[in-house]
Amino acid sequence: MIAKFILAILLGLSTAASAQLPDFTELVEKQGHSVVNISTVQAPSMASSRGFPGMPNIPEDDPFFEFFRRHMQPQQPHGQPRDFESKSLGSGFIISSDGYVLTNTHLVDGAEEINVKLTDKREFRAKLIGSDRRTDIALLKIDATGLPKVIQGDPEKLKVGEWVVAIGSPFGFENSVTAGIVSAKGRSLAQENFVPFIQTDVAINPGNSGGPLFNLKGEVVGINSQIYSRTGGFMGLSFAIPIDVAMDIANQLIASGKVSRGRIGVLIQEVTKELAESFGLAKPAGALVASVQKDGPADKAGIEPRDVILKFDGKMVASSGDLPRIVGATKPGSKVPVQVWRNGATKELTVTVDEIPPDEKAAGRGGKRGKAPDTSNRIGLMLSELTAEQKQQLEIENGLLVEDMLPGVASRAGIRPGDVILSINNQDVKTVDQFNQSLNKIAKGRNIALLVRRGDTATFITMRMNGDSKDSK
Repeated sequence: MIAKFILAILLGLSTAASAQLPDFTELVEKQGHSVVNISTVQAPSMASSRGFPGMPNIPEDDPFFEFFRRHMQPQQPHGQPRDFESKSLGSGFIISSDGYVLTNTHLVDGAEEINVKLTDKREFRAKLIGSDRRTDIALLKIDATGLPKVIQGDPEKLKVGEWVVAIGSPFGFENSVTAGIVSAKGRSLAQENFVPFIQTDVAINPGNSGGPLFNLKGEVVGINSQIYSRTGGFMGLSFAIPIDVAMDIANQLIASGKVSRGRIGVLIQEVTKELAESFGLAKPAGALVASVQKDGPADKAGIEPRDVILKFDGKMVASSGDLPRIVGATKPGSKVPVQVWRNGATKELTVTVDEIPPDEKAAGRGGKRGKAPDTSNRIGLMLSELTAEQKQQLEIENGLLVEDMLPGVASRAGIRPGDVILSINNQDVKTVDQFNQSLNKIAKGRNIALLVRRGDTATFITMRMNGDSKDSK
């Protein structure tokens, strides 16, 4: 009797535990057909830069590089020389029944040919409508109709701890399903300024990039884009781009072929506990203005150094990382209210938002490699020389302001827009030309050290030269 009683309890516990676990089968059956496999054919220069054919378009200092180098088999068309072209495998998903497909920019960047394979084994040559390197979003179009498409969800309604599902092609294994939970929301990464990432513990590996992240309702809430890894494999830290951010990019690309972002011309830093106390703030919040571009939007609006921006266009600025995303999402030309903290009290101002010069690679070129912005250098930095006023405010004699940047070596090393570069390998920098000339003398594979000023502190940031910035993502 006792044995039967214990068995009944164990069976009851097992049934209760099973009842609490989600069933993903219906979700996969309904939404799996909207997920596609992405492969690209690179130009010979791209193939040779990776060291062997079959290598995806991944920089050598990326955590995925060593993993691919060891485990991915070369894939070449019959009869082609081994160093002629390179194919990369990734994922994407259909957002409209007439053939629009979302994926990651780093999968298709510089591709001579982009191919999309559906779950029913049909394959299509895709046209690159446009891409945005700052958010890693690319929009493709295939010549087909009546396609299964995803249902868009609302990332704002996601809750930390909620179950989510990824479908993609890790290591080429098509339509692989992995599941996990939302670990955090609105996560800021050092190399990204315009994306409030969704962090999950869903198993994401090479080939999952560009694939959808679903909630349990079968709605896509994000695009799997990055992992944090010390080995190249999955370690429980995956990051997805919220679908509303991605769809905004897609809609802009469809409408105009480019992505427009706002700017106000300020250099900002984080508000620490000590700074908050010194400014009389109740808690560390907002973005501290370290300097203001002369005659820029913020300057014309009356924003001053040492102001703390608390709200922008009615949106709270909880930390300095929030401001670039909020401003970037604001339509250029808009007049918006800004609340700042100055001399122990709030002050309301109005700023007219300017436009960040668009990345030339945002416009589609039928899959052909485009020219990077002329202002970007070998490591992807877009620099400008400081004005006399900025030098006086920062109390420095020389330095270059990081206006913007492309994803690559410098961004992964932790450099951000708004930083001021003071020296390269212990040589003071005075002009953009001088900096670029010094940079071009450094051989591939060698390390460089940049002395970077951020706010009131300066620190050395090291990175390994990986070739031109065009090959760094």
